[in-house]
Amino acid sequence: MKVVICGAGQVGYGIAERLAAEQNDVSIIDTSPRLIQAITDTLDVRGFVGHGSHPDVLARAGLDAADMLIAVTLHDEVNMIACQVGHALFDVPTKIARVRAQSYLQGHWRDLFSRDHLPIDVVISPEIEVGEMVLRRLSLPGAVDTVSFAEGNVVVVGVRCLDDCPVLDTPLRQLTDLFPDLQAVVVAVNRRGKVFVPHSTDALLAGDIAYFVAQSDQVTRTLSIFGHDEPPAQRIVVAGGGNIGLYVARELELRNPRARIKVIEDNAARSELIAQELSKSVVLRGSALDRAILEEASVGDADTVIAVTNDDRVNILSCLLSRELGAKRMLSLLNDPNYPAFARGLGIDAYVNPRQITVSKILQHVRKGRIRGVHSLLNGAGEVIEAEALETSPLVGKPLKQLDLFDGMRIGAVVRGGRVILPRGDTVIQARDRVVMFALAERVKRVEQLFRVSLEFF
Repeated sequence: MKVVICGAGQVGYGIAERLAAEQNDVSIIDTSPRLIQAITDTLDVRGFVGHGSHPDVLARAGLDAADMLIAVTLHDEVNMIACQVGHALFDVPTKIARVRAQSYLQGHWRDLFSRDHLPIDVVISPEIEVGEMVLRRLSLPGAVDTVSFAEGNVVVVGVRCLDDCPVLDTPLRQLTDLFPDLQAVVVAVNRRGKVFVPHSTDALLAGDIAYFVAQSDQVTRTLSIFGHDEPPAQRIVVAGGGNIGLYVARELELRNPRARIKVIEDNAARSELIAQELSKSVVLRGSALDRAILEEASVGDADTVIAVTNDDRVNILSCLLSRELGAKRMLSLLNDPNYPAFARGLGIDAYVNPRQITVSKILQHVRKGRIRGVHSLLNGAGEVIEAEALETSPLVGKPLKQLDLFDGMRIGAVVRGGRVILPRGDTVIQARDRVVMFALAERVKRVEQLFRVSLEFF
């Protein structure tokens, strides 16, 4: 597949890295010669210095022969015009744009991105995606990662196995015997930075991060089996009143009327604006690194402190100060991929990576076959994929135990007519089933092949 990417920042680099590793033909455009030099020095891509919305630059990048245009520059208007030019002059089949300004996304303007106006096939809003991820983490405080599939019927959860985890040193196949009615399957394990697909004879060790797939109403119980039965947060401090912080606070007011929310924002004008936007939350003007402000926000009594400023270092330090003052749990926004391991070592409970979330959302539309959802794990070490099984798929019609197809992959759930089925050896996948599975990065192409419409790969 030939892809042109506008924007060589963190998100653009992340997408280019994934697509180039899968042998796609990738061209990337940016106004910064430094960024283009850096990306072409490290990845097998073609780089072009220029404005991503200029027709001549897009032409040099080969947009006339491209299957997809992905516009993820820092400027919404550049992204939108790039898609308009790609449609009008180059007839690109698929156009994806990152749009951050919430004004463009309001419901009564929804026709703006239609084919008759600004023809964008997929609009990605990082603030909304990240905000929803934060809200899911708040509802499942024992999780380090969580994402929903199959219209919310299936949830994938990452959980850290602490020293007192009740299921340590227990072969995974025995979990079925111990909890026969549990609708959950461990599909991946991160052990000291190495991700692998576990076999039924493998056991979890202290320090592992286990990723399980569960029916949505079984998630809380499964977390308790892993030793995490923390109740959802009710007293919440949000450090940072930007688009993400405001979205989280506003949605918490709507979804959890009992929540007591305090928002800390350093900018005077912004703090006044969000105070007008919010109806029940307390807005404090000041720095998230000011001990006096944190004490005024009563972080010592908080169930969770959410640090979502635009500066990773401020987020980390604010979490550490909050912990010192007695906060129970910390959740930090971290853009730099080098920071998560460092943050975990400092005792920060969980983090959200906007780049990973945005890349996952875009990969959902890049993947071939009947792919309905994608979530990238651990800087691209693997992906959780939801796909629809077709009549022509080799998965269909035979018991799973008879299929020699799953090296580096594991099915976590099968959804049939809205009913979640826990996969067993004698499970037979039918056409139009939704399959939620984990695959190591090097096996993602194989997953695409399993769910392709045609038989050209078999």
